[in-house]
Order: sequence, then C-alpha cells, then structure tokens
Amino acid sequence: MIHRPPGMGAFQFVVLATLRAAQLMKGCRPRVERGVHKSTIIAQVEVAEGKVQQLLTAPVQTSDLAGPGHVGAILEPAVAVADGV
Repeated sequence: MIHRPPGMGAFQFVVLATLRAAQLMKGCRPRVERGVHKSTIIAQVEVAEGKVQQLLTAPVQTSDLAGPGHVGAILEPAVAVADGV
C-alpha cells in the first residue's frame, strides 16, 4: 500500500497522482525506478516520495473563456509538475 505524504489530503493525492499518471502515459520519464508497475502505481509512488508537486494557479472563470453573457463554473486547474517534464 502506498501512503500519501503527511499534510496531503486523500483527494489531493488522488488528483495529483491521476494527473501525473496521464503525463507518464503520454511519454514523460518516471522519477522513480519503473520496474514492472503500471503508470498509475508509478505516479502514486512519485507523489508519495515528493518527486512531483502541485502547481497552484488562480481559478479561471469559464465566462472569461466563453465571452460576455455566458454563465459558467469556476475551474481550478491542478497540474502535476516534475522538473524537466
């Protein structure tokens, strides 16, 4: 079982590991020894070991993207970041 880092909520861990797994599946190099594990496990290990971190950005209003008069939700993008990716 992979344990999340202290101070990181379960939801944040899952979201960050999911984003990192998507990066790995697109061809990014793993930050830990790959072995025979799938991208999802490698991503969880990277997050647990602090090899990837979350880049915090300001919320984006979808109304800003769609033009005037459009009512939209607030999107808060979370991005998995690893040096040199």
